[in-house]
Amino acid sequence: MRPFTRSCLVLLAASASVCTTACSSSEEPTPASQALPEHLTLGNPSGATADPDQPTNYLLSKPQYALSYHRDRGIPNWVSWHLDASWRGSAGRQDDFKADATLPAGWYQVQASSYTGSGFDRGHNCPSADRTRTEADNSATFLMTNMMPQAPRNNQQTWANLEDYSRSLLDSGQELYIICGSYGKGGTGSNGGVTQTLDNGRVTVPARCWKVVVILPVGDNDASRVTTSTRVIAVDTPNDNGINTNWGQYRVSVDAIEASTGLDLLSAVSTTVQAAVESKVDTGPTN
Repeated sequence: MRPFTRSCLVLLAASASVCTTACSSSEEPTPASQALPEHLTLGNPSGATADPDQPTNYLLSKPQYALSYHRDRGIPNWVSWHLDASWRGSAGRQDDFKADATLPAGWYQVQASSYTGSGFDRGHNCPSADRTRTEADNSATFLMTNMMPQAPRNNQQTWANLEDYSRSLLDSGQELYIICGSYGKGGTGSNGGVTQTLDNGRVTVPARCWKVVVILPVGDNDASRVTTSTRVIAVDTPNDNGINTNWGQYRVSVDAIEASTGLDLLSAVSTTVQAAVESKVDTGPTN
C-alpha cells in the first residue's frame, strides 16, 4: 500500500525513470458502486489510462488481461489478470507471437522477431496456459505487449513452476488475481554477460521480474473479500540465467515490490487490509 492523494506517481525503474500520472482521489478503495473491469478488480497499480499523451503508462484493457505499457521500454510496466476455472479449457497453445496493432498510431510495435538471437525468451506476463478457454483467448497472450525479455532458465523453469503452482490452486476451489511485471535495466540471458536493450534499443531488458498472486475462495465482490488472513504470494526474481528454479526462495512482501517499482498494488482493497497483507512474506507451500 502506497497512500497518496491526487498526486503524481513516479515509477522508478532502476536506471530508467518512468514518469506516469496516477491520480487517486483518496486513500480509500474504489467504492463498490464504481465497478472496475474484471482484470483490475483489485486496482490499477499505476493509474494507467488509454491516453497516448501518457506513453510511459498507457493502459491496454483487453478481454483477457489489462496492462500498463511503456512505449520507450517496449515492455509492460505491469500486467493484471483474473484467473478462475472459467478461463481454462481445451484450446491449444497458439504460438503466434505478433506485434500489437492496437497501440496508438506512430508508436513502434515490437515484432515477433525483436528478441531473435538475444539469449532471452519472449517471456509472457499473462501466461498462455492461463488462457485456454478459446483459441482467441490463447492467441491474445502472444501479443508482444504482453512480453518481456526473460532469461530462459527464469522463464522456462522458475517462472513456469510458479505458474503451474498457481493454476493448481484452481482445483481446490480457489480463484486468483495476478499482477506481474518487471523493473530495472540489464539482465543476463543464455549468451552470457549483461544485456541492456534489444532491437536497436527499442526493447529494455529488465533487471528484475516480479509477480503478486492473491488467492481467494470462489465468490463475488472479490476486492471486499480480501481479508487480513488472505494468502498473498509476492515474488521478485533476478532476470539472470543462473537463477534457482525454486521460486519460493524469491518470496518478498508486496511492500517491497511497491518500494522498488513505485506502484500501488491492491489499491481497491481496504487500506486496513492492505497494510496487513502487504507487509507479510508468504510462507505457504510451493508445490
